[in-house]
Amino acid sequence: MVLVRVATPDDWQAMREIRLAALREAPQAFASTVEREEGFTEPEWRAWTQVRGQGVMYLAEVAGLPEPAGMAGVMAGPDAASLISMWVRPPARGQRAGEALIGAALDWSRSRGFHRMDLWVTESNAPARRLYERCGFTMTGERQPLPSDPALPEVRMSRPLRRTHYVVS
Repeated sequence: MVLVRVATPDDWQAMREIRLAALREAPQAFASTVEREEGFTEPEWRAWTQVRGQGVMYLAEVAGLPEPAGMAGVMAGPDAASLISMWVRPPARGQRAGEALIGAALDWSRSRGFHRMDLWVTESNAPARRLYERCGFTMTGERQPLPSDPALPEVRMSRPLRRTHYVVS
């Protein structure tokens, strides 16, 4: 069973721990580095849980794991919401934590009137790309260098956000 909840500033230590674990385990997947973020102060981590006032971060918990199983953020942009900082711990992979995190981000985006969600993923990260494709994202054809390692290309993926309408009879 997967539980996803909004991270609050009081979760700063858990967010710090899982973010640094993500940067250590998959440095090629993120625009930042563990060396950069190890130096963040408590106020910076508290702000990070709120995507510096531009969105929300989520934590996923999986039954049987003692620490948060994963994280993902969503940030409001001018034209679309953006999925950011997605990562699931190796022991939680395959337990639908990634899908649950993406679902929470999609719900947040729809509730704020966005019609599209975008993300950037390292081109060589096939498992992440497959997860995003299962969740309805498609390639846009756009590419850019990964900011933390310009030798690695990132590709942009996008999915429309449709509102669900229920008919009660």
